[in-house]
Amino acid sequence: MALPKTPALTVDCVITDPDGRVLLIRRKNEPFKGAFALPGGFVDIGETVEAGCRREVREETGLEVTDLELVGIYSEPGRDPRGHTVSAAFLARLPSAVPPSAGDDAEAAEWVADWRAQRLAFDHARILEDAEGVTAGGTGD
Repeated sequence: MALPKTPALTVDCVITDPDGRVLLIRRKNEPFKGAFALPGGFVDIGETVEAGCRREVREETGLEVTDLELVGIYSEPGRDPRGHTVSAAFLARLPSAVPPSAGDDAEAAEWVADWRAQRLAFDHARILEDAEGVTAGGTGD
């Protein structure tokens, strides 16, 4: 039996520090080259979304995240100009602001205090807004 053609599965991770800052990467490649984005990417075959999230964070920022809370599932067909993707977005709270080290397809990685003042890739502003609900004890998306 042939598998149906389906959207690509991705992950995004909102990482916060005790001061309320968010760890963002600056994209090295199109789409949205040079824009800030959440660490994340495509889930590999045979990998859970949680493992994919941890791997992408490690590859793009050099940081290890353990406890992940689901923020929401984002499936708007136009969210990625490369094609239809569905993202499982997670929240990870770090006990301190560990200095990140940009890698993989991240040009830079940095702690950002006011993400609303930045140009963000994809639908990452919406994900960050939803993560604030999770942080405040809400249910997210």
